Amino acid sequence: MKVDRLVSIIMILLDKERISAQELADMFEVSLRTIYRDIDAINMAGIPVRSTPGVGGGFEIMEKYKIDRKVFSADDLSAILMGLTSLSGMVRGDEMVHALAKVKSFIPEDRAKEIELKANQICIDLSPWMGNRDIRSYLEMIKTALQESRLVTFEYSDRYGNRTARTAEPYQLVLKSNHWYWQGYCCKRNDFRLFRVSRMSNLQILKDTFTPREYEKPTLDFGEILETLQTKIKLRFHKSVMERVLDYCTYEHFLPDGDEHYIVDFPFIENDYYYEILISFGAKCECLEPIHIRAEVKRRIHDMAVLYE
Repeated sequence: MKVDRLVSIIMILLDKERISAQELADMFEVSLRTIYRDIDAINMAGIPVRSTPGVGGGFEIMEKYKIDRKVFSADDLSAILMGLTSLSGMVRGDEMVHALAKVKSFIPEDRAKEIELKANQICIDLSPWMGNRDIRSYLEMIKTALQESRLVTFEYSDRYGNRTARTAEPYQLVLKSNHWYWQGYCCKRNDFRLFRVSRMSNLQILKDTFTPREYEKPTLDFGEILETLQTKIKLRFHKSVMERVLDYCTYEHFLPDGDEHYIVDFPFIENDYYYEILISFGAKCECLEPIHIRAEVKRRIHDMAVLYE
């Protein structure tokens, strides 16, 4: 049971006079059974939600009820504030500001310092250190297009540098591995695509609206697939690049080799992306085996050196 969904339902019930179970299920993309469990949990927390059957019926908070600010624990409020604050750094808008204000209104004065301290114990900053500064404005534009069901146009560069003009229907924003993507129906490809925001340029929202179609969320977990494709290669690397190597394998796989080097079994797939990872370590890393991958790394380094002759 997700705390953020429960809080969102409470906020909706406070904002609306009445809403049906089906509307809530569609809104949060969960089953009716899940919504009924959520409503039961809200009732058990001390917030009286009344159910009205029949046409035009639904859930509503009982009239003249004021929410007890002690319903949420300090940990609950701290977790909610951390999540909202981290998103507000990248996705701005009146909705986020209002959501933060509403959550803060639940904080009793005598617990304000305690909750602020807990909320500040973890900092989640999704903004980049440097690079593409259009991302934040693009996220706002995509969010607007999502809310208003409006088409967007943009130029898109694939991973090989090929640029194409696209028109698409936006359906979902996705944050995956520190990168922002969005799921949309591409009118050029006549299919759903997952677009990386940093590869976009000249984004515009059109006046044209679209009727949302049924779609499946993008597959974001490739763990099992990668395990079947990956092989282990043996690397010798200098301790100065340990932090970067730890992004791909755990310290338990490291075997000391002298005072300043380590040997590691590194997960690898024979494609451009993984070869570029190896080359990015520069002279701080050497592929020991297998021989054919070592030879391919050498060939690619030679091709790079030719550019500077």
